[in-house]
Amino acid sequence: MITEGRVAVNGRVITVLGEKVLSGDEVSLDGKPVKPEDRLRYLALNKPPEYICSSADPQNRPLALELLPAEIKERLYSVGRLDFLSSGLILFTNDGEFAAKIGHPSAEIEKEYLVEATGIIPDSVPQAFAEGITIDGVYYRSREIEKIGRKTLRICLVEGKNREIRRVFSHFHLHPRKLHRIRIGPVLLGGLPSGESRALTDKELRELAGMKKNED
Repeated sequence: MITEGRVAVNGRVITVLGEKVLSGDEVSLDGKPVKPEDRLRYLALNKPPEYICSSADPQNRPLALELLPAEIKERLYSVGRLDFLSSGLILFTNDGEFAAKIGHPSAEIEKEYLVEATGIIPDSVPQAFAEGITIDGVYYRSREIEKIGRKTLRICLVEGKNREIRRVFSHFHLHPRKLHRIRIGPVLLGGLPSGESRALTDKELRELAGMKKNED
């Protein structure tokens, strides 16, 4: 947007990256004033399957954003993603600094899932995922994994590579019938109904803000 000349500071079009903006400066995009949000929002949503975590979709699939309360006028975006067929806990905010911090792998925020396969899961699958496995040159390893039924695993990830669980299942010729996220760090899905949302508590926000930051 900057290199295209769409951004102006104090009436002057900016085309070079790195321009500093100070408190009191007037910033505009396409001639319209841009201001910091007056209110920061932090929401947890229980996303149903077949909703997409995006601000728009060229295929016109339903958006998870559309499930948030209509009275919220701030522009929210998801922190991380759940794929179209997956369900469960996803966070939304309009706080970019918060989203960048907890979305970065260095924060080491655990994400916990319940995964039910269409067929029986051999014991070799959770063992391989726990020990670490390389698939098509990408290394996958769960932090914790537990078989809680013949077809069901509880899986805890930290880095959460793109479609990690589905890729590992596919490698073992398995298919997840249900992939449901139940926890992000200290935030539990709990009994939040499908399609419903709630504000994060002050305690949850403090704990998320204090998650480990890797300085190596």
